[in-house]
Amino acid sequence: MRTFDLIRDAVLSEYRERVAEYLVQYETVLLDKSTRDPQLIRDTAHQLRGYLRGLNTTRVLGMAYWEELDRRVVDTWLTPNAFPASSPQDDQRHV
Repeated sequence: MRTFDLIRDAVLSEYRERVAEYLVQYETVLLDKSTRDPQLIRDTAHQLRGYLRGLNTTRVLGMAYWEELDRRVVDTWLTPNAFPASSPQDDQRHV
């Protein structure tokens, strides 16, 4: 399952619509294969991690979900092999 789909599924149902509106901003950068700026990708991934942490703190997202989603964000966009976007690892990302 894709990372952003997992996030949507993990959020409590009464908050899903609002969270989905915010996720679009992160998806636009992180899933755009034409984005070639590694710093933009790293910064956006770190911002997404902070957003997920906030969702966990406010109990909109459970701890078990947060840990798994945080790991996926790190593995997908923040590991040394996560960029460049044109690398063969693209097909193996968790997106």
